[in-house]
Amino acid sequence: MKDLKFEQKRSLSRHEAADQLTALAAALRKGEDAELELGPGRLSLRVPDDLRGEIEVEIGDGEIELEIELKWSTATPRT
Repeated sequence: MKDLKFEQKRSLSRHEAADQLTALAAALRKGEDAELELGPGRLSLRVPDDLRGEIEVEIGDGEIELEIELKWSTATPRT
């Protein structure tokens, strides 16, 4: 069972998609919380230094789907 799941599907211009990816990339590079625009609100995610990543491309049914996935543990690291 998921603790939280949010999914948003909407049409974007290339410029809007680039703005979202640029904002996320800048926050990751600076080590800041990642702020995601979610309609009228924002979601702030604390992202650790170590991540797991996956890039997936699917071509079929007249569409190309590109997924960029980042995962990290929510467990507190042991010291």
